Amino acid sequence: MIIPWQALEEDTLVNIVESFILREGTDYGVEELSLAQKTENLLDQIRQQKAVIVWSELHETIDIKNKTDFLR
Repeated sequence: MIIPWQALEEDTLVNIVESFILREGTDYGVEELSLAQKTENLLDQIRQQKAVIVWSELHETIDIKNKTDFLR
């Protein structure tokens, strides 16, 4: 189920994004970005509806997915 980011408190949204980034743990970019930079980049993608926050009822987990990949 997609969770609308607008329905979340700002602190909750940021905590979800930071948790996702820390869980991923890899960075394949040309230069290493700080947690703050990664957080802002991912928040921008969510706000531009390029990424979605997804709740799995089966696994009781929350994740962030590329919108086009998720909707396939």
